[in-house]
Order: sequence, then C-alpha cells, then structure tokens
Amino acid sequence: MQIPWFSSTENSLIKSGRPFVKMHGLLNDFVIIDGRKEPYRPSTKEIIHICDRHEGIGADELLIVEPPKHSKPYAFVRIINPDGREVEACGNASRCIGWLLLKECNQKEIQIETLGGILTCTLVGEKQVSCEMGKVKTHWQDIPLSQEMDTLHLNIGTGPLNDPVGMNIGNPHAVFFVEDLDAVDLPKYGKALQTNPLFPEEANIGVAQLIDSETLKLSVWERPGTLTTACGTGACVAVAAAHRRGLTQKKRMTVIMPAGSVEIELKEENIAVMTGPVEICYTGYLV
Repeated sequence: MQIPWFSSTENSLIKSGRPFVKMHGLLNDFVIIDGRKEPYRPSTKEIIHICDRHEGIGADELLIVEPPKHSKPYAFVRIINPDGREVEACGNASRCIGWLLLKECNQKEIQIETLGGILTCTLVGEKQVSCEMGKVKTHWQDIPLSQEMDTLHLNIGTGPLNDPVGMNIGNPHAVFFVEDLDAVDLPKYGKALQTNPLFPEEANIGVAQLIDSETLKLSVWERPGTLTTACGTGACVAVAAAHRRGLTQKKRMTVIMPAGSVEIELKEENIAVMTGPVEICYTGYLV
C-alpha cells in the first residue's frame, strides 16, 4: 500500500493545494493534514469551512500532524473541533492518525503526542489499531468541575438523565446509566447537560446501558454539540464508570455504539486501552 501522504503519482485534477487524507473510525470522520515540513495554521474561519459538510470537505474534526515536541514520540497531533476549538483527545481520531503514521514509518507500534498527553498506538490487524489512551482521571479538579463534588455522583440531571459519573481522559465526560438507552432522546437533553455551569470547559455527555458484565451500549452527545456515531474516549470512560459504580468486575468490555463497537481494557492505575477499526475514505487537495 502506498503511504497515504500521497505524492505526484496520485491521480488528481488539482495538485496545487495542500494534500489531505479523509479517514473515519466508526463513521466518526476526520480531515488529516501533514504540517511537519510546511507548517499549517488555519484560521477559525478556514477550519469551519473545511469541516462544513455542505461547503467544505466535511469532518467531525480536523487533525494536523506536526513535529514532536519531545524526543520519544513520532509526531505531535493537533485535534481541532469543527468550531475551531482545539481539544486534548479523541479516541477515534487517535486510531486513524495512529494507523496512518504506523503505515508511514512501517512500524507495529509508535507513540503520538497530543495536548492530552502521549498515546501509544499499536497495529493489531490490517485496519485495526489499539491505542493506550492514558489514565482515566476522577478528581473533581481534573475533570474539571466548577466546584468540589463527589465525581461518582454528580448532582446534575434533566429528564430521565440523572446522577452521572464525572471523568476525564484528556477531555471531560459525564456518564449517565439507564435501563433502556433506546428510550432516551439524547439530542433533547444533550446540549443543556453539555453546557451545565458545573463544567467550565463543557463536557461530553455519555448515556450507557449495561447489557451484561462484558458489554455496554453507549450513545454520546459530543462537544461542541452533536450526537456522534461513535466516541472512543466516551467508550473508555463508560467502562471506567461502570467499574466505579460496581456494575461490572470485568477489565475488558465491548462497547456498542451506533456505528459499531470497540474493545476497552482497563489496565493498572486506571489506564484505558481502546481497540477498534479505521478506514480511509479518500485523498484530495485543499484549494
């Protein structure tokens, strides 16, 4: 397979712009741009345009690969939401960019640096990647919350969603457990919970149903305000939240989301490892 940072051998009508790769992980899609040799610092207006599904390429996030800031990681990756806000982590994005860079360097394992920390990505199948996403944090200041509170039982809620678990794995999450996920109209309640004053940086809102001791069903309302087909960090914290609540003792669980499933393993010190699929959609050039 040719390295996806395609060269002049790639067929295209336009070759004068900056090349990009469009990928998705469980339909959570990304525009990926290599900014290592030629730095790329788009304006907020440009980011919004690129991610717009009508006027631009369309993406849940823009990923920019940059030189590493420390000696050990292979690259630094900026993760930018479609509103132009840079975020610390994204599980599906980590798998996609991990696969791309693993193919580029022809290695089985590499480390990638993000605002949220250093991730270890391992190729476990042709288009299957495991990412060690780091430690799931539970202290109220690490989430962060606007006031001290027991993060195992956050005092917020609306409609059928109450008593969530608060966590952070590079980005803030609140996980609600329900008996019947299909009966929950998450778009009706997601925005109000996401922007609750308890979350000074807002929060991703997960709603989880325990199917059995090894399986969770999950839906996530994601910052800046969308119901996502899949959320890798959301899957990690949902499993960790189930453990904290005593709903399961299993260290490895399958998390089923609207677009498919990922495997989550909790290791020592609450470190989460996520394994799931990636796909290349197409390549092109920014003009």
